[in-house]
Amino acid sequence: MTSASDHCFVVPAYGESPHLEACLRSLAAQVDQSPMVVATSTPNAHIAGLARRYGAKVAENPAPGRGIGADWNFALESAPSRWVTLAHQDDVYLPDFVRRTRQALSSHPDAALVFTDYREIEGTGQRPRSPLLGIKRLLLELAFLGSDHASSRFFKINSLRFGCAIPCPSATIDLKTALRFDVNLKVDLDWDAWLKLAQRAGTFVYLREPLMQHRVHPDSETTSAIEAGYRHREDAMMFRRLWPRPIADLLSFAYRASYRSNQTLPS
Repeated sequence: MTSASDHCFVVPAYGESPHLEACLRSLAAQVDQSPMVVATSTPNAHIAGLARRYGAKVAENPAPGRGIGADWNFALESAPSRWVTLAHQDDVYLPDFVRRTRQALSSHPDAALVFTDYREIEGTGQRPRSPLLGIKRLLLELAFLGSDHASSRFFKINSLRFGCAIPCPSATIDLKTALRFDVNLKVDLDWDAWLKLAQRAGTFVYLREPLMQHRVHPDSETTSAIEAGYRHREDAMMFRRLWPRPIADLLSFAYRASYRSNQTLPS
């Protein structure tokens, strides 16, 4: 069984998010406890006060303003353990997240990445199931073929061939892989990172239980990136790494149409 000293949560925190407290509260309420670190490029009293309240350490980025990729890399460097979950500040983690993740690590000692299913929330309640979420689950089933793990390069890449179906906030990363995010990307840095990881040794482990809740709202990074056009450009680039250009462009166009589910949120 992976011990508490082997896993931690690092929360990349920005500004004064109204959802940060719910995130930290959910991490503190885990059945199996893990240390918490709040990594920030925007230190302020709001972040410091919530960290004290929920027993999290604060790591202040000495080189702020270099983008989300650099912030996430600093968050990884702030982890005091081998295994780290980058907990997104807007999201909520169910009480069994750590327990089930540790069990998966114990069952698959060669794991490089463990991730779980998730639900979406908006406002104060659960969001109706979106078509995009259903498509992502189908893509994972086609890649994992009923198994809870994929070890071969072929099947790991298959889990990413039609888009990034691996949810970043539910992913627990082995820092021994020396994984780092591309600082030149604004949106698909997780897709890029998982694809690089898929080409190395190590197993991907998929827990089908929805063990966290991802918040979708108008001020999220995803929504902003869609509106700014970054997402479409980066999606096209990623698909072209996996497919001949005509197929890649067709997939990119289809994905662009699916973004509407993120843009129909109440203001």
